[in-house]
Amino acid sequence: MDYRLIIFDADGTLRYCTVEGQPCPNRAGEWELYPGVIEKLAPFDWVHPGEEPGVGYGIASNQGGVGVGYFPESTAMTLLEDTFREAFGFSPAEGTIEMCPHIPHTGCGCRKPDPEMLIRLMKLYGISPENVLFVGDRDADKNAAINAGCDFQWASEFFDRDPEL
Repeated sequence: MDYRLIIFDADGTLRYCTVEGQPCPNRAGEWELYPGVIEKLAPFDWVHPGEEPGVGYGIASNQGGVGVGYFPESTAMTLLEDTFREAFGFSPAEGTIEMCPHIPHTGCGCRKPDPEMLIRLMKLYGISPENVLFVGDRDADKNAAINAGCDFQWASEFFDRDPEL
């Protein structure tokens, strides 16, 4: 299917943490893009909100490290923006990076598997769920897509990489 909006998880999907035993980066220099991400994203005709034709983009990422005090919310957002720029080759438009900074298991509506981050990105672009793909690496990502009513694809499948990476 030709999607009008593709939303990506960050950690485990676009990037991985280079610090052994640490699931997510806490500061600059602690992450790298997975091999093949740039090459897979380059052919798309990406558009900012309000533009068409083309494919909208977004990132929806749980950043529980903010809530537990590993790093400030501003650092998490900067890391996500840097990840986006490296992966896509341009700067993200305002509102295209959604982040849940809350402590895990607090019951907020934005933490995946809840759909709030995905719904906000769909509203930003004015695109209905049947035209949206969410790409992620965890069951919480898959369940967020289900809860938002959009399609889901595993990162390993989307990026044609070994699921063990």
